[in-house]
Amino acid sequence: MARFPPPGGDGSARGRAGKAAGGAGFRSGRGVRLVAGCAALSHCGRLDELCGESCTGCTVSLDGLPSEILLKILSYLDAVALLCAGCVNRRFYHLANDNFIWIRIYSTAFSPKRSNWKVNSVEKTAVSMNSLSVGDKEAGYWKKEYITKQIASVKAALARVLKPLHPYTGLPVKTKEALRISGLGWVIILKENSGKEHILEHVDLSINDSSVTAVWYGKDWPRLVTLSTLDLCGVTPVFMNRSQTPIKNGPRWHSLIAKYNLSRFTESTVLGCDRLIRIFCLHPGLVVGLWKREEELAFVMANLHFHHLVERSTLGSAAIPYELPPHTPLLDDSPERGLSDYQLHVDMHSGGVSCLCGTFRNLSTSKGCIENEYMKLSVISFKNSTEHLPLIGKVGLSWKTNIFDGCIKSCSIMDLTLLEEYGKPFWCFSSPVCMRPSPGPSDGPTFLGETYRVDYADAEGRVHLELVWIEETGEYFIVSLALYLRVAKINHWFGTKY
Repeated sequence: MARFPPPGGDGSARGRAGKAAGGAGFRSGRGVRLVAGCAALSHCGRLDELCGESCTGCTVSLDGLPSEILLKILSYLDAVALLCAGCVNRRFYHLANDNFIWIRIYSTAFSPKRSNWKVNSVEKTAVSMNSLSVGDKEAGYWKKEYITKQIASVKAALARVLKPLHPYTGLPVKTKEALRISGLGWVIILKENSGKEHILEHVDLSINDSSVTAVWYGKDWPRLVTLSTLDLCGVTPVFMNRSQTPIKNGPRWHSLIAKYNLSRFTESTVLGCDRLIRIFCLHPGLVVGLWKREEELAFVMANLHFHHLVERSTLGSAAIPYELPPHTPLLDDSPERGLSDYQLHVDMHSGGVSCLCGTFRNLSTSKGCIENEYMKLSVISFKNSTEHLPLIGKVGLSWKTNIFDGCIKSCSIMDLTLLEEYGKPFWCFSSPVCMRPSPGPSDGPTFLGETYRVDYADAEGRVHLELVWIEETGEYFIVSLALYLRVAKINHWFGTKY
């Protein structure tokens, strides 16, 4: 019987007739075909003896091999390669689900530590017990068990890493380490009206003080008129090895973070422009750049706040986003709960350069500040000049493609983290914002200089920022900053009835 070379060989063999091995390779056809080399050469050597003819150029179909031989070949594969082999066709899928193969992989990965007792080795005990249970399980049982336990072990490792919190931001201290352990990355899936999908890996990635910015650009964008939606997904390897770099072509898990409608590019979503592009903001936190001349995609930028970022990027599915656990209000009889001891951390940045990074403590409000279903939380007041802050450096949103780069003046990324009185994140976002001319401060003194405003709003609240341009020093000063928290969110979080 012909002997197949072991996996990882040099790709050549010699038949019994002593012929030198030809070139080996795969080509398309029914199933997967192995051409005149590797394992096929041993089979051809046997045919030389029987037929007395040279078998150079003969082909053998893997689909034509007996299942026993295919199972023997598959038993040499690791978990990643085995899952990939199961994607070839229906027959390979069922063969790659073999319980005897997967129980060996499972036992190797999760076998208990060796015992010092010499009565019986743990390996022999595990094998004997597993052999009894293999026949009782449906095909693919041990594959599911292995994948489930792998995912559970990664979740447990991430939970340990994300447990320590930063005293100022209330966010995990070791988010960067969690990203490294999980092998986490992000993709966008562009869906055409016809149903065709384009999956793009992020090109650039920058980690900021409390957010991550991922950027996509290239030359082969599909035409904008053909696109309907954009899905932003986190992707992680199904199997992770901390000692090795994750394999991009291996099996990966997609977790939907947000879905965007690409037909909503209106004047209300325009952030700004320069001589080459216009940029649009799609909530939450997405920046889309379009070439001015062609009105086609130039780049896409996603801004992701650290709050529950790892969970949102790993624990959802390809179709359904991760749902945050329900919040249970703490029992507190104080009549003023939810009105005091807020802490704000705000960062304005672009291209890895921050123009504002500040923390504000002991922020309070009152029931009298409730108006139109919002509660005002004043951070910087017009009347107190000691609270006014300058923006450091130039304000602008940097962008680049594989050909051009530029900067949109007066735009930047704002990261906001608001902690409530117990130190838990109450409101968090990372989003592009734009400074626009303002007729003057809304309820303060008149300043000698041009005035600007920055506004942001979502389902949980609003931000209103007012600035003054000081010509003598060539810098912006923040003269007012106020948050408007939705009363419904406060009542839900604290169990109040304001």
